[in-house]
Amino acid sequence: MSEKKFIPLSVPNFSGKEKEYVNDAVVSEWVSTGGSLVPKFEQAIADYVKMPRGVACNSGSSGLHLAMMMAGIGEGTEVLVPTLTFIAAVNPVRYAHAQPIFIGCDDSLCISPSLVEEFLQANAKMEDGRCINKITGAWIKAIVVVHVFGNLADMPALMKLAKAWNLVVIEDSTEALGSYYTEGEYAGKYAGTIGDVGVYSFNGNKIITTGAGGMVVSNHADWAEHAKHLSTQAKADELNFVHDEVGYNYRLTNLQAALGLAQMEQLEGFIAHKQKMYDFYKEHLDGKNHYRILPFREGTRSNHWFYSLYVEDSHPMKRDEIIQRLQQEKIQTRPIWALIQDQADYHKNQRYGDKLAYHYLEHIVNIPCSTNLTQEDAQRVVDVLLSL
Repeated sequence: MSEKKFIPLSVPNFSGKEKEYVNDAVVSEWVSTGGSLVPKFEQAIADYVKMPRGVACNSGSSGLHLAMMMAGIGEGTEVLVPTLTFIAAVNPVRYAHAQPIFIGCDDSLCISPSLVEEFLQANAKMEDGRCINKITGAWIKAIVVVHVFGNLADMPALMKLAKAWNLVVIEDSTEALGSYYTEGEYAGKYAGTIGDVGVYSFNGNKIITTGAGGMVVSNHADWAEHAKHLSTQAKADELNFVHDEVGYNYRLTNLQAALGLAQMEQLEGFIAHKQKMYDFYKEHLDGKNHYRILPFREGTRSNHWFYSLYVEDSHPMKRDEIIQRLQQEKIQTRPIWALIQDQADYHKNQRYGDKLAYHYLEHIVNIPCSTNLTQEDAQRVVDVLLSL
């Protein structure tokens, strides 16, 4: 009997011209942070999401740090953040010497506009155009909106709140490249292009990858220029090595940009495949054996980056046992993130409305969703889950 094939959760798909483009970069000897491919990749992303320019960086995390600096986040300021997300969405607040305030999720798993509103009405006041925390006295200057698993947050409601309370909106779109609104006031607008600044990630498990890498876009041209300046060591005079600010080595390499350009050529195909596999899981698992497949927001085209299997209380097994049983069958899955407010020393920070976040933490399993996942592999995942 043949050994069972391992089915990974989410792995890269290099079925395009990646080798060709990387080889061209190697032959040209432009392999580091110089070369023509970085600006080409920046423009490819900008054109795709209909923004004037993109600023490449070496990770989504560094992109979010740049976003904090662009927005003027610093000591004495606070930022509203989701508690249900990857910790890299929140750590940059601390990098900027500011403090996060944790807000719970709605059923989309994204930050809840109603909870944001409740928190602000109970704990904040407006003074001279600033949103002031009545408890800490700090300036609540921004909100980080994470489009979890490629599912767009409720941007119409969040943008109205941001306008009312004069908050900068930082869109963590690291999981949502390709997601956009199809209806309403933001129809045609991509994740990352609605707020003041947006950030994408090209980590190895993202819908496209450069191995590691990120991109920043902004609706403020001067912010984007400042991000580029800071990400390249803040050089005022490159020839004479004159620097006018404390900058960062957040640059993307030419080799990574070569990968990114090849990946961008396949992005829409990747999204179509993700949609197809999501529909397959939904047809075969949703409402069966005490499972639900969580939906994506209506009125949007999601990139369907990750699929969330919701395990109902009536299921005979708990989340971790299901994950373990799948692992025994060589099927890689994972729970969603432990809440950030309970990690590191974030327990010191304010939190609000986390009941639903804890609920989803206990009930969700992310199932295989690679862009090269076959229907045969998906069927095996289904068969195992239905047997539990």
